[in-house]
Amino acid sequence: MTFRQLARRSLQTRLALAYAAGIYAAGVLVLVFVDVPLATIHAAIPAGHPPSSGIAAGPGISLPQLLMGSAVALVILVPVALTLGWYVAGRFLHPLRAITATARIISAGNLHRRLDLGEPTDELTELGHTLDDLFTRLQASFDAQRHFVANASHELRTPLAGLRTLLEVALADPDADADTLRSACQEALALGGHQERLVQALLALATSERGVTRWDRLDLAHVVEGVLASRRDQATKRGIYLAEHLKPAVTAGDPRLIESLVANLIDNAIRHNHGHGHGHGHVQIITRSSGTQVALTVANSGPAVPDDQIQRLFQPFQRLAPDRHGRHDGYGLGLAIVNAVTQAHHATLTADARPEGGLSITVRFAQGSHPNLP
Repeated sequence: MTFRQLARRSLQTRLALAYAAGIYAAGVLVLVFVDVPLATIHAAIPAGHPPSSGIAAGPGISLPQLLMGSAVALVILVPVALTLGWYVAGRFLHPLRAITATARIISAGNLHRRLDLGEPTDELTELGHTLDDLFTRLQASFDAQRHFVANASHELRTPLAGLRTLLEVALADPDADADTLRSACQEALALGGHQERLVQALLALATSERGVTRWDRLDLAHVVEGVLASRRDQATKRGIYLAEHLKPAVTAGDPRLIESLVANLIDNAIRHNHGHGHGHGHVQIITRSSGTQVALTVANSGPAVPDDQIQRLFQPFQRLAPDRHGRHDGYGLGLAIVNAVTQAHHATLTADARPEGGLSITVRFAQGSHPNLP
């Protein structure tokens, strides 16, 4: 018998002893309440005088016999109480043992298993339902992690394979001159820049999923102005007009994470846009009249987005199509970063497909400061 089995059975032993002690104490109390009055009555009757109750005296049980029988009953009650206590404790602990056995199987890697405790509904079945919910979230988390690692490996492997092929071709050419090698180095630098931007996006996603470590007051309008200042040239080159409707919107959060959220929303609106007079990226900040929320809305024209595909776009490495507009300048991480930053700030995110094409994304933050801020 292993230590774990002993430790598991010790709870049943303790419960059995507790139940047996209760049963035995109840038996002792019953005998006391029966024997003590009889002993008192026997002591009050003078010797040689039968009780004057008018009832004919007959053969019965004398007080010594009654006391002796009570003592024997108490001795017999000990194993009976222990047996009943052990049985009752085992019945109560059966769901707990089922939970332990199934949890051990699940912890060994079989994450699709569930406890599925049925009736009756009590504290143990509630614990089982809570653990089932926990196992479901863990399975989803592990699946998402494996999916993320697989996609990240694929995204990193592609530029690395291209860089290796480029260098091998340049080195294998015996007639390569300085211009050829310089061109190969420039292409290698471009591939290196691609990898660097991808790694930065992965770090931004990991930082966002880690949560908020600092809460500062900030104005979303100022953050948007700063991001737009660095994106205007890019939008102009693509023929995209940025319309600003900025109003003060004071909230609290990590300035770097919120800036990353705004930058990825605007970059997504610019990247997946028709441009050249066919549409424009639109940035709008709204302060709700309720006085409890501020909102950042980014809408863009672009290809039509099916409603059933919107939520998928907020997962890592997910794109509407292999390339939504004939370009490969995105990594499928922008909206995933937006979603992670939103969750880290306990904000809400809604996305709607525009009838004329493109998306309208709104992030709502709590207005004012974080409760922990003075």
